[in-house]
Amino acid sequence: MTVIEAIVLGMVEGLSEFLPISSTGHLILASALMKLRQTDTHKVFEVTIQSGALLAVIYIYRSRLTAGTDLLKKLCFAFLPTGALGFLLYKVVKSFFQPSLVSYMLIAGGIAFILIERWIKDRPATVVDLEGMSYRQAFSIGLIQSLSMIPGVSRSGATIMGGLLLGMNRKDAAEFSFLLALPTLLTATAYDIYKNHAIFNMGDWQNILVGFIASFIFGVLGIKALLKFITSHTFIPFGIYRIAIGVLFLLFLP
Repeated sequence: MTVIEAIVLGMVEGLSEFLPISSTGHLILASALMKLRQTDTHKVFEVTIQSGALLAVIYIYRSRLTAGTDLLKKLCFAFLPTGALGFLLYKVVKSFFQPSLVSYMLIAGGIAFILIERWIKDRPATVVDLEGMSYRQAFSIGLIQSLSMIPGVSRSGATIMGGLLLGMNRKDAAEFSFLLALPTLLTATAYDIYKNHAIFNMGDWQNILVGFIASFIFGVLGIKALLKFITSHTFIPFGIYRIAIGVLFLLFLP
């Protein structure tokens, strides 16, 4: 992998981590387009640069994260299903990293987005704010997030749609999704480094640093862009995009 390729993948990770379009799926597809093989080293690179996106969340929501412990407890509670299943199914999940599966999941998720948006149309939100969310609702969103272990499903997409189905407004659903990335990405990154520490070398760390910086910068931009977009739009355009990009990759990727 070259430095330029590391920057491109960092940009893809930062932007797509918080947009409901599947960051893992887009990294796999971008790597396929650049003809980068999905080796163990490359997979660890993709997981590790997520920490740049993680830092973007901490940077933007630093004041909210230090305001009290109730929200932090709900985030940890919501993380439990994904954390437990990820630990138990680590090897199985790694075998799913295939471009064709990503394409099918992008299409399926896009259809789900459109159907859910139409189903909740004109229905008022029943959850006032994140502080008013119950632990049961947080856990339910966590259960839905566990579907994102399948590449192409989209962690942010699953949690946002889950939040909407449970009565949250678009802004709160998106922000809870951003914040839930903290325990999820931190644990996934740490565990992947622990399981694969022997395959790193100095060149890998250089590319990881470059990818990390790009991921942080574009993570900040991605969060701000999505929050601005959903003030006047639904998530249907993301559903259409997912379907279109999934079909294109099925047609043109080997």
